[in-house]
Amino acid sequence: MNDKHANVLVVEDDATVRNLVVTALDLNGYPFQAVDNGTAALTAMAKSLPNIILLDLGLPDMDGVDLIERVRSWSHVPIIVISARTSDEDKIRALDAGADDYLSKPFSVGELLARLRATERHLAYLGIQTASEPSVFENGALSIDYSSEEVTVDGKVVHLTPIEYRLLCLLARNVGRVLTHGTILQEVWKSSSKSDLASLRVFMGSLRKKIEPDTSAPRYIQTHVGVGSRLIQQ
Repeated sequence: MNDKHANVLVVEDDATVRNLVVTALDLNGYPFQAVDNGTAALTAMAKSLPNIILLDLGLPDMDGVDLIERVRSWSHVPIIVISARTSDEDKIRALDAGADDYLSKPFSVGELLARLRATERHLAYLGIQTASEPSVFENGALSIDYSSEEVTVDGKVVHLTPIEYRLLCLLARNVGRVLTHGTILQEVWKSSSKSDLASLRVFMGSLRKKIEPDTSAPRYIQTHVGVGSRLIQQ
């Protein structure tokens, strides 16, 4: 990663959208490379090893979800989907395939840059975590001591049930990333059954009540209706 910003690979076949994105990247100091199909994207990834990928799903030579799955077979590079597909099904398919975030068209340049900054913070956090392997996770006023399994908010101990604790730890390990309902069910309940969604909603609701100062204006857990949840990086 360069000293200022991550190196970005733009994969977009619509010339108008591609020009908008690369202009925004250029004006804001992001090094970038832009391609218009999946085959060129795979080649660029192997040669330039980008830090972040901005990916359109409707590519001329392959479906974007297939590209995500191919990339995930050998790389953990963050992938932000930029797509005109706005249904929950499309979002879930992309996120379950391994995308880290989903930005629907049309979008503002400001929102795109905010998503990039959030991803850069996540990359920086992961770099620190990998280097030091901390036993304590800190995100704003929220703290998780993995060794003692103690959770505090603003220095006050929060008493969680075992499932609430596992939910919070899963979100913390993926801070800044949207986790689909299916991923959470598989990781926490070892289940992929939609019948368990009701239980997930109950436990996620109780977790929010315990760690959020104001559940009507969430500071930590962001809900993506019909898709999943994300722990907001502070």
